[in-house]
Amino acid sequence: MRLYPDGVLVGRARIAGHDHPRIVTVRGDQLVDITSAGRATVRDIAEAGNAADYVRSQTGTVLGSVEAIMANSGANAPDASLPVLLSPIDLQAIKASGVTFVVSLLERVIEEQARGDKSRADALRGEILELIGTDLSELVPGSETAAKVKAALIEKGVWSQYLEVGIGPDAEIFTKGQPMSSVGYGAEVGLHPISSWNNPEPEVALLVTSKGEIIGATLGNDVNLRDVEGRSALLLGKAKDNNASASLGPFVRLFDGDFTLETIKQAEIALRVEGEDGFVLDGHSSMSQISRTPESLVAATIGGHHQYPDGLVLYLGTMFAPVQDRGGAGKGFTHKIGDVVSISTSSLGTLSNRVNLSTKCPPWTYGSSHLLRDLAKANLL
Repeated sequence: MRLYPDGVLVGRARIAGHDHPRIVTVRGDQLVDITSAGRATVRDIAEAGNAADYVRSQTGTVLGSVEAIMANSGANAPDASLPVLLSPIDLQAIKASGVTFVVSLLERVIEEQARGDKSRADALRGEILELIGTDLSELVPGSETAAKVKAALIEKGVWSQYLEVGIGPDAEIFTKGQPMSSVGYGAEVGLHPISSWNNPEPEVALLVTSKGEIIGATLGNDVNLRDVEGRSALLLGKAKDNNASASLGPFVRLFDGDFTLETIKQAEIALRVEGEDGFVLDGHSSMSQISRTPESLVAATIGGHHQYPDGLVLYLGTMFAPVQDRGGAGKGFTHKIGDVVSISTSSLGTLSNRVNLSTKCPPWTYGSSHLLRDLAKANLL
């Protein structure tokens, strides 16, 4: 699969000779710098309206081959003279939705019941499936039928807060990270060092304006610590929001006549994990299996109840929950340092990252205040 798709793409790159990230797009097989005064952030391009038309019409400076720059972005020692791709968003809030797929729902219940002990997961999986006794994929969250299933499970003593957000009336929406904290294609993604049971979460993430308009999409890895969240859902912040734990990219593809939200709803997402120990894991997700529509998840995030003046990016959740044993029977899947995680779909390209501890990933030191000061010095605001 190609590393980047056709279409109207926008992203950000670190370029030698510039203190601040530059706005880039793709023309054919070339990466082009289209940074300009007044629209020197992805936020400003999104908020100005007609983002796809603007990006499509801009001329700029050719930086080189997209594939060569992506290779440099993923190199262990990038060439400082060549651009490096960054996360394709900047000032937007980074939000995420959870338990939006049935498989994910089941695994979250298992995490909770296992109390973070991965050795108990297999036995619990069978027990819970037997107790549920129904196909949750057919349930509409918040429906009368879902309410009856909830009542039955409460009676059996296995109701869970994850089942509540999976089939109940309200979606789970949480803050994945602060603006400017996400990492891009080729960067390291971070695991908190206390975790011994964790996994990637391959997802589609939507670009949403301050008015709640969905204008584009990208790929994301919502890195998750299963043992931490399994001990208590109140530890969600510790499980989800760590240095380099939110990956996005390689570019935002903006909606136009050929690429729409309907394209996203039918996307087939592939996941591949390749370990330095020779371990290979392949997974597959279909957005058609999502239990809550992307529109409803956006509506649960932004509206009269909550505003985001700089817009937001919203991870839509994953159906992929790896259970393949690694390191022995019954031990399940967990990351090892050095794993390369690649998330791909034909409409959005490929997002690839290498796993490290969050304490060993490059620290996050460039925030919103640094960006705005640098743009002001460059007379780009």
